[in-house]
Amino acid sequence: MTNKELKDIIILGIESSCDDTSASVVRDGYVLSNVMATQDVHKKYGGVVPELASRAHQQNIVPVVDDAIKTAGISIESISGVAFTRGPGLLGSLLVGTSFAKGLSLARNIPLIEVNHLQAHILAHFIYEKGKETELPKFPFLCMLVSGGHTQLVVMKDYMEMEIIGQTIDDAAGEAFDKCAKIIGLPYPGGPLIDKLAADGDPKAFRFSKPRVANFDYSFSGLKTSFLYFLRDELKTNPEFIQENKNNLAASLQKTIIDILMQKLILASEKTGIKEIGIAGGVSANSGLRKALISEADRYGWRVHIPDIKLTTDNAAMIAINGYYKFMRGEFADQSVAPDARWKF
Repeated sequence: MTNKELKDIIILGIESSCDDTSASVVRDGYVLSNVMATQDVHKKYGGVVPELASRAHQQNIVPVVDDAIKTAGISIESISGVAFTRGPGLLGSLLVGTSFAKGLSLARNIPLIEVNHLQAHILAHFIYEKGKETELPKFPFLCMLVSGGHTQLVVMKDYMEMEIIGQTIDDAAGEAFDKCAKIIGLPYPGGPLIDKLAADGDPKAFRFSKPRVANFDYSFSGLKTSFLYFLRDELKTNPEFIQENKNNLAASLQKTIIDILMQKLILASEKTGIKEIGIAGGVSANSGLRKALISEADRYGWRVHIPDIKLTTDNAAMIAINGYYKFMRGEFADQSVAPDARWKF
């Protein structure tokens, strides 16, 4: 393709990896729309119920895609390609998005582009927004991907060339937030509530276990156990301990998780020599983590990149931007493609 032919590329992105149905339109790297339908039904179960999630996706996907196209101010005929989340995620949820994308690709005779959900989270840093000055990361770029299901340190050498240099050996940071939140009686999802409570708490009030893991890998299962046993012992002498100390518990837990995350990020930066540093994924919305990243930037001479809050959660804009770069490279899927719940990049 020539540079002229690569202009006015319009990608429709579809994200359905978990419990949010999202569609987005990106033109030449600029996001024109990013529409999402959330599923509140899971709150009363304390977590995402896969069967309920897939059913909700089936109900939401057509109106969400329609809304995204209308909001973008384009016609369906102008779409250059359709990108979709192939994995990782919940198989039933992925199947809905994959099937819709395959159908649209076939009906409109446009390229079909498979996207890795985790890779897309990182590429959210490369989205342009109209009327907003965006400073893109320079390569090589070290990104800490932190979500409910994954915690990884990734080196980006180019838009599509990424290397995982560290990851959790058990639980993810977001999982630690949510499960510890559940222990103290907070509803799902507990991570954002911990962040809110921590604002009025003392982060040094209590101390919890920190793991000793080699290299750049993470571990959070020990922290959850430490938190649980600490509360068990305190409740023996004071049944109201949690209620009386909820803010301090949240602040201390949050500080511990952030300390674990930042320790490995600092080590990775020192060992690789990379000063372009960013965070991505749902937990990157955490205010404490954002403050910690900015604080360490001056000390270590980092150039930090923090995504807009709306681009930290599972959203289709990150799928569309990934699809945009794959489109330019001519990396297309065929109709035999199937969702992969454990797809690794």
